[in-house]
Amino acid sequence: MNYWLMKSEPDAFGIDDLERVGIEPWDGVRNYQARNFMRDDMKVRDKIFFYHSNCKEPGIVGIAEVASKPYPDPTQFDPDSKYYDPKSDPDDPRWMLVDVKFKRRTRRTIPLREIKQHADALDGLQLIKRGNRLSVMPIDKQHWDYLLGMEKL
Repeated sequence: MNYWLMKSEPDAFGIDDLERVGIEPWDGVRNYQARNFMRDDMKVRDKIFFYHSNCKEPGIVGIAEVASKPYPDPTQFDPDSKYYDPKSDPDDPRWMLVDVKFKRRTRRTIPLREIKQHADALDGLQLIKRGNRLSVMPIDKQHWDYLLGMEKL
C-alpha cells in the first residue's frame, strides 16, 4: 500500500464536493512528476490525504483512496476544456488520471502552519519542503501515521 497527499482548491473542488459525488476522476493534472506518480505508482486502495490549498487555512481536510487504475485524462482532448492539450495524441496520451473515492473527513482540518511546527518529526515530508508546489505527492507510512495522529490534537 502507498500513501499520498493530493491538493485541490476548495473553490474548484473541495472535500464537500468529493463527499457529495463519492468518486471523482482527478483530472487536470499538468505536471509531469505528479502525472508520473499517478501513472506509475498509484494503486487501487492506496490511501490519500485530501488537502485544501490556496485558501484561508490550507491543510488536510479528509481521507480518500485511489479507486481506479490510471487511464487517459479525457480533458486533454477536449478543445472546450481549460485542460486541453493540443499536443496530446489519443494514441499516445500525455496526461493520465486516477479516480479518487471519498472515505471520510478528518476530525478537524490539520493546518499547514501546524504541520510545519512538527517539522522535526516530519523530516523529509515533501509538503513542508521549501518551494514544493506539487499537487500530488507521496507520503511515507511513518509520516502518514504521524499526520493522522495530529487530527486528535
